[in-house]
Amino acid sequence: MSTAILTGQPVPGSSIEGDLRSLGFDVRVAADAAEAETLLAGVPGEERVALVDARFVGHVHALRLGLTDPRFPLAAVPGAVTAQPAGRQALTRAMARENSAGGGTTLVDSLADRILTALDADGADVHRPELGSLVATVPADPQARNEARQAVADVDDEAVRLKSAVKSRDGFFTTYCISPYSRYIARWCARRGLTPNQVTTASLLTALIAAACAATGTRGGFVAAGVLLIASFVLDCTDGQLARYSLQYSTLGAWLDATFDRAKEYAYYAGLALGAARGGDDVWALALGAMVLQTCRHVVDFSFNEANHDATANTSPTAALSDKLDSVGWTVWVRRMIVLPIGERWAMIAVLTAATTPRVTFYALLIGCAFAATYTTAGRVLRSLTRKARRTDRAAGALADLADSGPLAQGVAEALQKPARRLPGFATPAVALLGGLAVVLTAALTGSGGPWTIVAALAYALTSGLAVARPLKGALDWLVPPFLRAAEYGTVLVLAARADVNGALPAAFGLVGAVAYHHYDTVYRIRGNAGAPPAWLVRSIGGHEGRTLLVTVLAALLTASQFTVALTALAVVVALVVLVESIRFWVSAGAPAVHDEGEPA
Repeated sequence: MSTAILTGQPVPGSSIEGDLRSLGFDVRVAADAAEAETLLAGVPGEERVALVDARFVGHVHALRLGLTDPRFPLAAVPGAVTAQPAGRQALTRAMARENSAGGGTTLVDSLADRILTALDADGADVHRPELGSLVATVPADPQARNEARQAVADVDDEAVRLKSAVKSRDGFFTTYCISPYSRYIARWCARRGLTPNQVTTASLLTALIAAACAATGTRGGFVAAGVLLIASFVLDCTDGQLARYSLQYSTLGAWLDATFDRAKEYAYYAGLALGAARGGDDVWALALGAMVLQTCRHVVDFSFNEANHDATANTSPTAALSDKLDSVGWTVWVRRMIVLPIGERWAMIAVLTAATTPRVTFYALLIGCAFAATYTTAGRVLRSLTRKARRTDRAAGALADLADSGPLAQGVAEALQKPARRLPGFATPAVALLGGLAVVLTAALTGSGGPWTIVAALAYALTSGLAVARPLKGALDWLVPPFLRAAEYGTVLVLAARADVNGALPAAFGLVGAVAYHHYDTVYRIRGNAGAPPAWLVRSIGGHEGRTLLVTVLAALLTASQFTVALTALAVVVALVVLVESIRFWVSAGAPAVHDEGEPA
């Protein structure tokens, strides 16, 4: 139970007590600052507490936004301030100072607003939600109160709440084909007590059923798979809208939301591949290629964003042109659509699954994603080359964590720190690219593996270590993690394809899926300012260069059938290790509440 302490002179006919109780607060009344401090001290430290001026006039949703959002230790709207346990000490300190200054006299002005001023003076991080057309005020006189009440009556609280439940930067398909009705599904769920996590789980189950339908290999199964994939996406939009509508954010929900989208899409790829195999068409290489391409696209997004997360200055003319294009309405939608975000991508996959074959679906997906990746990466390279900015130590550390370097690369990096400093700025991503190309091309040219592939993998370990030997603060150093991802995943794909035996590519699909999960997990930890996964985890699964070397050695020493078994075993081991650690972290008290408010690629 949360506690709200009403302060100030009560107003006859005010609905503030009822509004606070409807939001789950136990309401107590304080006659003066001294009594408010006493009541505050009596609230258990593990509970949320709010100070609200009894003269407050505003929408219930304004109070909800200001007083119930679980993501912020301290938050406020005019006339009300709240603290969760993490912010309780700051609130208590500010209250004590105000009580001492006021001498416990009857409250005349707003104690809540004075406390907020004191918190700001202390440097406390107080969240102030964007209210838009919602009203939240403490009127000074009866005339102002009447005007405020009229302003409340003029704005539909529920309409604003529904509108704000929808992301502001969704793609075209999501904005015009899903959100117009999914927001009402979210409200329906909220009124029946359903949680975002339950809706997220329902979305996952629907997608897995869609994958199972696709795996039947029948036309009816493909049609059902396409319909269910769209239904899964509707639920995927609904869970976030439900979280924003009812402010039900949680660390577990953050983890589920961050990982289930990828799990659903990649499981669907596997279902399509199984369905095609039933019809005599082997498209596992295309399915794995689609997963590799999509994952590398995401790593490009993550790396670029982290590299520029807190960069000082942005004088890039490319960025200025982009901002100018965003001011023209139709160009915004075109640019959002051509990057093939999740809404457009899933709609395309669903329609092609129902109307064509898995092979056609994968060809279209690969072409579309390749174009989108080329467009976005080229634009970001231009921005990076034309901007004058200094990247921070935090950005360099995030890129190093995203690189996922294991013991071999780390050892090389430590040994080559001095020579690396003498390399020109463009050399770091170039070294990573050339080392990755060498191992992938050697694996492709030597068939099922051989001594030269192992030599190339060793060289890759050296070049990847050299690439991270100095802080990744160069203009294009954000390309290093995606180059490393492409090298590792590409090597597994090529060696499994050249093994030319049943089961090799599905085993490789499982291995890349397990490793990709580890990389996504790393991203969302960094986004939540929780740091990278523990060093023991990276060491235990070898780092990208260790896994690449191990796969090349297995391909060289084992028969094709044995290689398939080894890939399967490696996939299981990696999946178990990273999943156990990830689950342990994300359900722990220290996990960050990360919620993606952008349209993911």
